[in-house]
Amino acid sequence: MTAHTHRGGWIIFFTFVAAMILLMVPLPEWARLLRPEWVVMVLIYWCMALPERVGVGLGWFAGLMVDVAQGTLLGQHAMAMALVAFLTIKLHQRIRVFPLGQQALTVLLLVMIYSIVMLWIRGLTGTAPTIWSNLAPTLTTALVWPWLFMFMRFVRRRYQVK
Repeated sequence: MTAHTHRGGWIIFFTFVAAMILLMVPLPEWARLLRPEWVVMVLIYWCMALPERVGVGLGWFAGLMVDVAQGTLLGQHAMAMALVAFLTIKLHQRIRVFPLGQQALTVLLLVMIYSIVMLWIRGLTGTAPTIWSNLAPTLTTALVWPWLFMFMRFVRRRYQVK
C-alpha cells in the first residue's frame, strides 16, 4: 500500500475562513435575506472533493463557528452542518459526476435539509422565522453553486490540494 501525503490543508482552512467572512459581511436588510449559505457550500465542496479529509467533524466545527459568529443557540448550525456533511460524503461519488446543473439541484436539496433542520430547531426554541427567510438563501445558494464550484476546483488544482 502506498502512503498518501496530504497537501494544501491551509487552502482548506483559508476557504472556510473566507466563507465565514462572507457570512459576516454587513448587508442591507433586503440583501441579508438573499445571502447564500457560504459555509455550507464550502463544506459541501470539500466533502465532495476530499471526503477522506473533510467530514462530519469539520462540518460540526464549522457549524459551531457559525453559531459563535451569529450568536445563535450553540450547536444548531453544528448539528445541521454535520448532517449535510454526512449526506454529502455518502453521496459524493454520485454528485461528483453530475453536470453543474444537476449538482446545483443536489446542493439545493442539501441546503434545504440544512434549512429545515435550522427551522425545526428555531421552532423548538420559539424563534421560528418566516418560511421565506429560510427559502431565499437556499435558492441563491443553488444559483451561486456553479461559480463557486468552478472557483474552488481551480484553487484546488492550482495549489494541488490532496
